[in-house]
Amino acid sequence: MSGETLLFFLELAVVIGAILLGAQMGGIGLGLWGGVGLLVLTYAFHIVPTSPPITAILIIIAVTIAAASMEVAGGIDYMVEIAKKALRSNPGRVTFYAPAVSWLFSVGAGTAHVYYPLIPVIYELSYNEKIRPERPLGVATVATAFALMASPVSAVMAVMVGTFEPYGYSMGQILLVTMPATFLGLMVAALVQTRRGKDLDKDPEYQRRLKEGVVEPPHTQAEIEEHALPATAKLSAGLFLLGVVLVVLMGLFPFLRPQLPGEGGALEPLSMSTSIQLVMLTIAAIIITMTKISAAEVAKANTARSGYIAVVSLFGIAWMTDSFIAANEALIMGWMGEIIAAAPVLFAAGIFTVAALLTSQSATATTMLPLGLSLNIAPNLLIGMTPAIGGVQFLPVGGAQLASIAFDKTGSTRVGRFVLNHSFMIPLLITAVISVLIGVIISAALL
Repeated sequence: MSGETLLFFLELAVVIGAILLGAQMGGIGLGLWGGVGLLVLTYAFHIVPTSPPITAILIIIAVTIAAASMEVAGGIDYMVEIAKKALRSNPGRVTFYAPAVSWLFSVGAGTAHVYYPLIPVIYELSYNEKIRPERPLGVATVATAFALMASPVSAVMAVMVGTFEPYGYSMGQILLVTMPATFLGLMVAALVQTRRGKDLDKDPEYQRRLKEGVVEPPHTQAEIEEHALPATAKLSAGLFLLGVVLVVLMGLFPFLRPQLPGEGGALEPLSMSTSIQLVMLTIAAIIITMTKISAAEVAKANTARSGYIAVVSLFGIAWMTDSFIAANEALIMGWMGEIIAAAPVLFAAGIFTVAALLTSQSATATTMLPLGLSLNIAPNLLIGMTPAIGGVQFLPVGGAQLASIAFDKTGSTRVGRFVLNHSFMIPLLITAVISVLIGVIISAALL
């Protein structure tokens, strides 16, 4: 082993160690340990830090504040109530409806947090229909990971827009690929899930819990919980979705953005990254003004706190991994170049693996998409591979996964004896493979 190769693996050990320690700490720990890892790389190995991902961080802040304003005004609760009604309209098909609703609302809100209140509803409907809860819960949980690559206001979309816009690909073109690819991938996974696991009457773990009184027998009719929503709920949700629509339209039709002097003095449309920031900050201000909610409460909202964690995580982990890859770019490209040249789509497996390690969509995109471009993968094909970022749920450590396991009193949704054989693995792998294949086909044909 050459000295250069040995040095690479020592640096890689620092990166992986920082990720593991950060994941163990939880919360902002991932970002903090990313900073520690970069410090070690800089002082011990003399790696030059790259620029932190400021553009993505600013977009996350702007979108988070708008979503938090909607939350305080009751808008997220309003969207959840609509989702509940959609699910209850045909409980027998909950294995298909649950991921569809989870995907749709996560796309619209730009966050997976709208899924949490849906978990008990999905469990209730499936159990009372005598459907194994693991079937809808497994694929609905996975839907929240893949939806963010199809959301115009998610943190990972901010990174994708910043990466591909210089190559002439707008947000509208990215969504043209990621929306159908991720949705169809989920529906294929849902079809497989309808046959997943034993029926409850043949499941020994469920029968044990039923006998011991841990879980009550299913009811003939699900109890419907009604929540009184504030008068501002519908207005705030409408305003937030208006912002989402404006962002999409600006991406689809660049002439809607102001023409400003660019390099060389030529007029160019305002960049989409800046447009997203300005639109969402404005939407947040309008929501707060029209609903008369407290701006101080917005800063304390759950969505805001989640946004802060995302910012810190992106700041530390993405900065560390980007610096590590930049310092070893020649070596990495030498190893991967021949493989990628022979079959570029294999790079999607690399994206999936890094996503599994980082457990952050935006950090994965910040790290891997520029690397793919440097390996001369065509930008349109790389867009088709972005659903592989859904690999963040490879390990059963995410909040949506743990919440789904906790709510399933039958014990059908669980972490397996060997950890990786958890309830989300099969729908995750199916969705990733199908979404990438469809994404690559669409991007090759249309972009």
